[in-house]
Amino acid sequence: MFEQLGLIGCGLMGGSFALALKRAGLVRRVVGYSKSPSTTERARQLGVIDIEAPSALLAVSGADLVLLAVPVAATETTLKAIRHLIDPRMLILDVGSTKRDVVDAARRVLKNDVGLFVPCHPITGREVSGVENADAGLYTGQQVILTPIERTLAAKTDQAEALWRALGCDVVRMSPESHDAAFAAVSHLPHLIAFALMNSIAAQPDGATFMSLAGPGFRDFSRIAASDPQVARDVLIANREEVGAQIEHFQQALTALRQLIDSGQSDELERLINRASHARAHWRLAPGAR
Repeated sequence: MFEQLGLIGCGLMGGSFALALKRAGLVRRVVGYSKSPSTTERARQLGVIDIEAPSALLAVSGADLVLLAVPVAATETTLKAIRHLIDPRMLILDVGSTKRDVVDAARRVLKNDVGLFVPCHPITGREVSGVENADAGLYTGQQVILTPIERTLAAKTDQAEALWRALGCDVVRMSPESHDAAFAAVSHLPHLIAFALMNSIAAQPDGATFMSLAGPGFRDFSRIAASDPQVARDVLIANREEVGAQIEHFQQALTALRQLIDSGQSDELERLINRASHARAHWRLAPGAR
């Protein structure tokens, strides 16, 4: 049981975390802060938080658990805002989709207190944002990646893992570098492709007509193009080296298919399609993922 959650960022991810803690009986009170005062007020009205804080610093005052639910680009600024009230009792978590940049920011700002910070990436989310969409069940059955560094206190990492498991999550530990390489391939690049697809069709004179004829396959493929633009922007820029490497791999694969189509090499084209079909048929979603 935690006495107080200091929640910085009362949107979908942060609000859902607060509601999940409350439902599980793991926290006595939640003090929240968002950059927009109206968001903080709305979070209190909805019962997501118990007390509104006028600043990030005051949100963590007296807290033994802190969650940074802010865009990854705001991590360093947020840590600077709270560092003067950090004490050894605290467990500090984040929910960012990239980890090397977050870890680097924590090292720069927290210095000797960096061991209190356990970087986390819950593999969940929705295309909608905002505290109105906060859901106590958002994390249930989902996978959470922890990326502790050499200076992360083992007791804090264990505490973080126990907390996520108490919320019904499956927990995996890996290095920040391995995390960012993997998610550039299976998350960040797919988002980029979805954005490019929608833009390429929408920019065509008959794009609206084309999309009016689209079916479930197009809907499913393009779903993530509706993601929060600012969050996606920050993630792609923060992980640009790994994303760039995946773009190269994808462009090579796309060029190979284009060349086979242009030259009419049907047998080789079928072979590559079959290879993709086989890989997809043998892929399994992580346990509990939606």
